Amino acid sequence: MPTELPLPLSTPNRNLVRLTIVRGITWTGFLIAIIVGVKFLSFELPVPEVISVVLAMGLLNIATWWRLGRPRAVQHLEYLLHLLADVVGLTLLFYFSGGSTNPFITYYLVPITIAAATLPWRHAWIIAGCAMAAYSFLMIDYHPIPQLGHINSSSPLSLHVLGMWVNFGMSAGLVTFFIYKMAHALRHRDQALSRTREAALRNEQVLAVATQAAGTAHELGTPLSTMAVLLKDMQQEAKDDPERQEDIELLRQQVDICKSRLQHLVSQADRRRMAEPEVLDAETWLGGVVQRWLVLRPDVSHRLDIAGRRGRPWLAVDATLDQALTNLLNNAADANPEGVAIGLDWYSDRVVIDIRDHGPGVAMSIADQLGDTFVSTKSKGMGIGLFLTHATINRFGGGVSLYNHPEGGTLTEVTLPRADAD
Repeated sequence: MPTELPLPLSTPNRNLVRLTIVRGITWTGFLIAIIVGVKFLSFELPVPEVISVVLAMGLLNIATWWRLGRPRAVQHLEYLLHLLADVVGLTLLFYFSGGSTNPFITYYLVPITIAAATLPWRHAWIIAGCAMAAYSFLMIDYHPIPQLGHINSSSPLSLHVLGMWVNFGMSAGLVTFFIYKMAHALRHRDQALSRTREAALRNEQVLAVATQAAGTAHELGTPLSTMAVLLKDMQQEAKDDPERQEDIELLRQQVDICKSRLQHLVSQADRRRMAEPEVLDAETWLGGVVQRWLVLRPDVSHRLDIAGRRGRPWLAVDATLDQALTNLLNNAADANPEGVAIGLDWYSDRVVIDIRDHGPGVAMSIADQLGDTFVSTKSKGMGIGLFLTHATINRFGGGVSLYNHPEGGTLTEVTLPRADAD
């Protein structure tokens, strides 16, 4: 059986990872702006205080990365505190760099947007209220920077206007990044939930069919035994008719095969045995399945091709996988019993079994529905066999694909994960 993949990080954990990335980009940009302002534009900044704020936010980011390595899940309250810390850091930075005259003051919109996209309604309003209070405070009390104290109306490209332009570009980029990642995560989760619901529905249908099959298998025992007794008597009566005896012998073989399959089905009903598939050589296993199928379908002519690749392909198999492949072989034989081609190929991570018939092919109108619902290509079929086949092969981590072959007929491709020989 394929190994289950670890569950992805919860949404709050992923949000905190993205917030940490945004924080790193933001404060690195602020640090570059401070260096440019002091060194090249002669801004009168209290450098020790400003650098202390930047270092404090850097230490907070490092501590956040360390915390994300812990197994404890991130709660909404913890995420709220991180956003409040960002608001406080921004307020301190803007206080020492011109307050409301700083063109980057509208960066408060970034934590507000992030909170609105990720936090409950009440928490989002807390962030919005704190950011608004901080902005209002910075309109009254701040450390002024003469170069930002007024806008030079004679020059359309004053420092204030350029700063607002840079801030808009950075804010737009970070908000777009965060909202896109959030929407992508939500779409991915919706798809995962949809696949889970489909798998649960399929499992319920399989369980219903299995329950019905168990009852039917029990009921078939009596008529098969009756048929075996009658065929034995008929064989005694037909001693002088070789052709009739041959037909009766064929019928007896078919009845014996049905009885043995029912007995095998009962013996395999133990779920503990079903939970531990046997690892077999794919070529040996496929050959055995084909030989048993030929006993059931003596009217079929076939060709078995094995790829000449190096190494041996190994598969994890059980009785249900045997039956699934037999169902596909029967479908090919029902389409056209002449010239059924069976191929085995393998790669580093998968084994591929191709079954090609020379029948009429599959109608495109139902090709996508085969195996997902009880849809059949046969006039009197119910589609249960192909549905169970898909469910079984999917349980082993594989898949079934049906194609209309360019030269006519249907090509059925079965893909199964390659197993470890050990």
